[in-house]
Amino acid sequence: MTELRWLDRPGDQGVTWGVPWPRGAVGRGTPFALADAEGREVPVQSWVTATWPDGSVKWSAHAIGARPDSAAYRLEPGEEPGAPAAAVTVTRKGRDLIVGTGVVTWTIGGGALARSISRGSREIARDVRLVSLRQGEPTPDEAGPVVREQAAGVVENVTVEQDGPLRAVVRLEGRHGDWLPFTVRLYFYAGAEHVRVMHTFVWDGDPERDFLAGLGLRADVVMRDEPHDRHVRLAGSEGFLTEAVRGLTGLRRDPGEAARRAQVEGRPAGELDPEVASRLHLIPTWGDYTLDQTSADGYTLRKRTKEGHSWVTIPAGARSAGYGYVGGVSGGLGFGLRDFWRLHPARLDVRNAATDVATATVWLWSPSAPAMDLRFYHDGMGQDTFAEQLEGLEITYEDYEPGFGDPRGIARTHELSLRFHDATPAAHELAAHAAAMNEPGLLTASPERVREAGVFGVWGLPDRSTPAHAKIEDRLDFLFDLYTREREQRRWYGFWDYGDVMHTYDRDRHTWRYDIGGYAWDNSELSPDLWLWLQYLRTGRAEVFRFAEAMSRHTGEVDVYHLGRWKGLGSRHNVQHWGCSCKQLRISNAAYRRFYYYLTADERTGDLMDELSVPEETFLAIDPQRKVREDVYTPDPAALSVGLGTDWGSLAAAWLTRWERHGDERARDRLLGTMADIGAMPRRFLSGEGRMDLETGRFDISRDKISISHLSSLFGLPEMCAELIGLDLEVPGFEEAWLEYCRLYLATPEEQEAAVGQRLSGISLIQAHSRLTAYAAARTGDADLAAWAWRKFRLGEGDQLNRNPLQHQENWELTLVDGPEVPHPVREAPFVSTNSAAQYGLAAIHNLVLIGKHLIE
Repeated sequence: MTELRWLDRPGDQGVTWGVPWPRGAVGRGTPFALADAEGREVPVQSWVTATWPDGSVKWSAHAIGARPDSAAYRLEPGEEPGAPAAAVTVTRKGRDLIVGTGVVTWTIGGGALARSISRGSREIARDVRLVSLRQGEPTPDEAGPVVREQAAGVVENVTVEQDGPLRAVVRLEGRHGDWLPFTVRLYFYAGAEHVRVMHTFVWDGDPERDFLAGLGLRADVVMRDEPHDRHVRLAGSEGFLTEAVRGLTGLRRDPGEAARRAQVEGRPAGELDPEVASRLHLIPTWGDYTLDQTSADGYTLRKRTKEGHSWVTIPAGARSAGYGYVGGVSGGLGFGLRDFWRLHPARLDVRNAATDVATATVWLWSPSAPAMDLRFYHDGMGQDTFAEQLEGLEITYEDYEPGFGDPRGIARTHELSLRFHDATPAAHELAAHAAAMNEPGLLTASPERVREAGVFGVWGLPDRSTPAHAKIEDRLDFLFDLYTREREQRRWYGFWDYGDVMHTYDRDRHTWRYDIGGYAWDNSELSPDLWLWLQYLRTGRAEVFRFAEAMSRHTGEVDVYHLGRWKGLGSRHNVQHWGCSCKQLRISNAAYRRFYYYLTADERTGDLMDELSVPEETFLAIDPQRKVREDVYTPDPAALSVGLGTDWGSLAAAWLTRWERHGDERARDRLLGTMADIGAMPRRFLSGEGRMDLETGRFDISRDKISISHLSSLFGLPEMCAELIGLDLEVPGFEEAWLEYCRLYLATPEEQEAAVGQRLSGISLIQAHSRLTAYAAARTGDADLAAWAWRKFRLGEGDQLNRNPLQHQENWELTLVDGPEVPHPVREAPFVSTNSAAQYGLAAIHNLVLIGKHLIE
């Protein structure tokens, strides 16, 4: 049995979530039953998202339909679920797909996202479609003519991925004319008036001549009521703009208090005073409205009577919740975009509300903003050879190479909301709808229950039982709070940027190095994704989940190529997320995606992991070591050069995920085979590199050379090795190979020489690697090794190689750099960067758990 509670807010329009199970506890095909906090049976739809090696259920996913809130639920395996009173239905009618929730009915077909949507017998909206604008040149700095090409997205393929009874998922794929392939998923829940829309597009244009000037979702809304009974609502920073198409308030003649109040509240105005009723035709009708969020700090509002007439400015505000409504007292459409202001420039439009058919548009990229310009940010500065590029790396830390700062193949996913009403919603209802869109409900198991299931390797729960334990927890909280503050203060928001953090701080300018080569956007460098997800697993804190969720959305889409020559690879840190010439699997790492997928059963995240179904083939695209190799090598299918650190850790994550999700025997064989090969190599993990035969998926085990990289264990390798060892896969030599590496990396030079005949070079990031020593100590029960790990974790007294400034600073605090008179005071946390946060956070988590309480002073 599993107790479930809401992450932060309940969801009443249907919700999907994931639950882990201990190995052997739940057999495949086992039914699940759900009860609410009062013990009442709740119909539930269930499916398996991952299995253990023995075939038992590792992760299950579940969905419930729209229903009244319950504070908690209880999920029970082995019992049959109750039948829903009303089910989602999916049927074919000619070329159309008809999906009904019991409240609304969608007719899908004709090349649009939906041909028509009805609530009961009344059509509310029609022709739900994607729209885009393209320019052949960037928006000029000075005013000048710009030609824009308009296009509608055309759906080319419709797939039913789930068909109820409580949840249905329809996937639509197409293109915007001759570019911008898109995937849209529509999520339907039994009894719901709301449909969740997940929109993903892949940018495949030429950055020198294709400039996206607008991208949006549009729907036509049927308007039946009198203009004074038609309403427009647009979310501001607090509350909603509350307008009628033909206003009855503020007139020279009073229509009556009841009519005025009814109109403001969205109810029928009823009978009007004759002085007003006889002059309704002389009151202007306002058919067009626009809310334009051009930055994280401000939106503008305006309206006009109709096209061809001037706009009238409405008081503006800071941050819109990104939700609106257009319709009348007989029904209408609620529409919005999650994280609206965070993903600026975004816009909400209402057009032609005074006619029989209004149009609502949610702009993912506002046409008011300059066109999207994805050209590389500098001209190369003469870096035409590897030698010159390595020199550039020495000064700006940028790994530049001509033609490699190419955005073709990156993607972005947005989450939208469409809700179909039979009357204009009240203000409190609109506020609840906007909140539910921006923080959708999610049911979760407790951290204790997730840890008990044994998923995601080795991690532990928060522990403040001693001063040393408490200090570690305090620093983890400090680091997370620092990044939430920095995201807000530095405005780490925007269409392509939201979800990422910066790499390194510039203490002279008191800003992050947003404009310096490889020091700008982090792009998962040193695994902040893992740090955040592990911290969420440990604490269950909603704010940590939301931060990690945004990072997973960003790093999985924007930092990774989804088509083209680098498909399946990601880009190292840079001023632009796609700017670095280092294209590697360590960035597209499936280890970063698994958490979010299993906790939410999100299909788009599943797509990202499915893109890595044969991750080893990405090594044919490019040699990541090409600029620094001293040997003669080109990518060869019979002898692919695979690093045993960042490369193999990413391969192992992709293979394991493929195996547990799909039962893929090829992935299983490559995972187990390469594990055995590493164990059989003369130098095992110390070899640093293996040559893989792409056909067999096996390593050449004859390599007898030692090569160490400080990065090998900072992109998920320790997490994956701990998880694989915990699976008891019985692969000869693998655990011994990993324990040897963990024991020797921070061993004394004398111990290294005694063990392998030489001292290891390339040792750094001592604190981050102390978790390896701790793992070996915990696994072997070696108390002396545990004490050594604790020493390395804390201060590393007397260690010449320990140059991490974080370890020489006992007290962390925020220092006020500028006075309170400035609009946004700048605060600095000395020496803190994403790198240090990631390595400190992970080291703290793993050392705290693995060293053991007997080491805490």
